[in-house]
Amino acid sequence: MSLITTPFGFASTADEVADGIDLSGRRIVVTGATSGIGVETARTLARTGAEVTLAVRNTVAGEKIAADISDTTGNRAVGVRHLDVSDRRSVDAFVEAWDGPVHVLVHNAGVMATPDPEYTAEGWEGQFATNHMGHFALATGLHGNLAAEGARIVVVSSSGHLISPVVLDDINFRFRPYDPLVAYGQSKTATVQFAVEASRRWARDGITANALMPGAIATNLQRHTGGLKTPPERRKTPQQGAATSVLLATSPLLNGVGGRYFEDNNEAEVVHDGNGWASGVADYAVDPANGNRLWEASERLLAEARR
Repeated sequence: MSLITTPFGFASTADEVADGIDLSGRRIVVTGATSGIGVETARTLARTGAEVTLAVRNTVAGEKIAADISDTTGNRAVGVRHLDVSDRRSVDAFVEAWDGPVHVLVHNAGVMATPDPEYTAEGWEGQFATNHMGHFALATGLHGNLAAEGARIVVVSSSGHLISPVVLDDINFRFRPYDPLVAYGQSKTATVQFAVEASRRWARDGITANALMPGAIATNLQRHTGGLKTPPERRKTPQQGAATSVLLATSPLLNGVGGRYFEDNNEAEVVHDGNGWASGVADYAVDPANGNRLWEASERLLAEARR
């Protein structure tokens, strides 16, 4: 299977990637769209003419962002709905209230390297809950809406997935000593495995899911790590950081393509060691058997929580 390449690269912006693409009549949901690359992802997608919903925890901030996006793009079909992906009940409420199709679902919200272990009401480790389980519940809950017309799911992952596979025997660090970066890495591996398995399970519905590494962008995500440590020449602006998300959401090159991992607007090579946590996608992250095991475990966790 050959890697997918595009005319875009490290420095390309989201607006450049989406130039000339018309998504009028399409409905898009972007989680975590009140800061960082989420805002720029939503802004550029609004420029394509799509109806864009900002699914966010802070709806007051969301309304301000939505108004700004409408003012800068001329698209008045930018709305806000409450969604906290770290709270299963909030996800369930969002799903229950949604009506009609979803053509693009962008899993953008996330947390990174929380210094102390935090657990949800279900007992899920916080980073795994936010980065994977909340979005898993969202996508599976909206499956019928996605399947109604075929859809793309865009999953914002990270090169941090190279730090750790998903340890299914101890997802919640009940036996292992908690390590903020290992927990982050595990959660981001889960996001890649979700994309692989969703594409396999939902292929007959015309649904595809792809994961991506946005790059190093100075945002609130690094608030627990003392700020961005990446050398200046390897950093991106939020518009550049949103580019690969927008590529996966809009590019005709991705029609019918799923289960892959992209960085700098091109498909990444599979790597078989940590690679300095720099680039590439870990073989364990794109292993279909691992994706299937994680999916089944995630379904069990949700079922147990809803009893």
